[in-house]
Amino acid sequence: MAASDRMVLGPLVGSIDQGTSSTRFLVFNAKTAELLSHHQVEIQQKFPKEGWVEQDPKEILKSVHECVEKACEKLQQLNIDITNIKAIGVSNQRETTVVWDKTTGEPLYNAIVWLDLRTQSTVERLLKRIPGKNKAFFKFRTGLPLSTYFSAVKLRWLLDNVEEIRQAVDDGRAMFGTIDSWLIWSLTGGKNGGVHCTDVTNASRTMLFNIHSLEWDPELCQFFDIPMEILPKVRSSSEIYGLMKSGALTGVPISGCLGDQSAALVGQMCFQDGQAKNTYGTGCFLLCNTGQKSVFSEHGLLTTIAYKMGRDKPVCYALEGSVAIAGAVVRWLRDNLGIVKTSQEVEKLAAEVGTSYGCYFVPAFSGLYAPYWEPSARGIICGLTQFTNKNHIAFAALEAVCFQTREILDAMNKDCGIPLNQLQVDGGMTNNKVLMQLQSDILCIPVVKPSMPETTALGAAMAAGAAEGVGIWSLNPGDLTAVTCERFEPQINPEESEYRYARWKKAVMKSMDWETSEAASNGDTSIFCSLPLGFFIMSSMIMLIGAKYVSGTGK
Repeated sequence: MAASDRMVLGPLVGSIDQGTSSTRFLVFNAKTAELLSHHQVEIQQKFPKEGWVEQDPKEILKSVHECVEKACEKLQQLNIDITNIKAIGVSNQRETTVVWDKTTGEPLYNAIVWLDLRTQSTVERLLKRIPGKNKAFFKFRTGLPLSTYFSAVKLRWLLDNVEEIRQAVDDGRAMFGTIDSWLIWSLTGGKNGGVHCTDVTNASRTMLFNIHSLEWDPELCQFFDIPMEILPKVRSSSEIYGLMKSGALTGVPISGCLGDQSAALVGQMCFQDGQAKNTYGTGCFLLCNTGQKSVFSEHGLLTTIAYKMGRDKPVCYALEGSVAIAGAVVRWLRDNLGIVKTSQEVEKLAAEVGTSYGCYFVPAFSGLYAPYWEPSARGIICGLTQFTNKNHIAFAALEAVCFQTREILDAMNKDCGIPLNQLQVDGGMTNNKVLMQLQSDILCIPVVKPSMPETTALGAAMAAGAAEGVGIWSLNPGDLTAVTCERFEPQINPEESEYRYARWKKAVMKSMDWETSEAASNGDTSIFCSLPLGFFIMSSMIMLIGAKYVSGTGK
């Protein structure tokens, strides 16, 4: 590439996309939204106990550094000057909770991932303090039900169970944050002056944030008994937070921050009321922009902050349907069952049979999220016969992702009153053409996939490039780049779709009430866990001692 060509390239924007399964760094042309370079590193998930999901915050940070350096090396191999990168955006897995020591820069415990279920007993204990044990008690303040999903209960568990964290809080050394806060603090200097902040979209997923006043809520913090001094400062989604302090991009401002689902909404250009997108990642997340009005669902959806594109810009809200397990079911087939060696093989297996042959898979590994919010549910595969093989199970797994999307889309249509006439999609799973066709068939509407599926990273880049003081990416509707798309049309009749969906709903009902928090949190196999048996043994011992005493006195 000649020097004159490099000048035509114009300003570039980098985007850190830190997800549940992997970390990526992508570089976009701010004028054309073209993806120029990227690098990806898979992240290890730890499962120390049943229902527990953790990650190492230091591994996450290391993966970010590696991705930045490798993507910059690739740019240089293309003869593109990395000094053209004028800003960096951050998109992150939401709710995942980190507490670290601000004097050493070290995490005080592993990150508790959004999927984690260890806090079910914490949730039940908190519910006892709420009138009528109403999970939706804080809904009109936070937009969220009381659930294991959100950060406040994870943080409460850490304060209750990790002595190092309690001590650090007492000493004034502790800092709390979701992954965005941990990364921005670390990248802008860490213990040497790092910026401790988050944005409104990530703050709105903690259950400690008032989505109307846009501030940490003292009453919520008091209810959860969270010290407010450990919380990050809340900023808009598009402003300069600080400068990179090390690596190839030292001195470049970090100027965009969005939770991953909000970033995908922005990357899909869903800036108008009623525009929606569905992201297929580890989980599945359908968001519909409701503009400057916060709409509260009657059908199990969440009210969340979509974005706030600048300190002086208005906040926009969204309705969200959250599904815990989407891409994670494919990873489970690969890592736990060994049915496939790579995630891509699932598409091939499913395509070979083209049907689940009456097999239905409810992947409620972390309970059920929207629209049920049922933590007691567990995964089931039903409808098995001697004819069923791994191909049918692979197909049923993909179909499960589509059925879950149908459930949250139905809820969205009821809440909004105007049914979507097509579904905009993005995320890693959208590369699976069998899945996309299945999704169209089950929804009975077209599914539209952008040719550049990295919309989450693109959204964070747009926020960074548009920030005041950067100003290299215009968000004016007329300036936004037109996106080419691939379209999937329904190929089965609605009656067949409804029949399969009804069978799926039957399977969902069978997955309910499978687990109790006592069994999940205790795991003690002592005989005294069984009250009747324990009572029998204790009473028998007392009777024997009593009999011996009586016989002794009768002599």
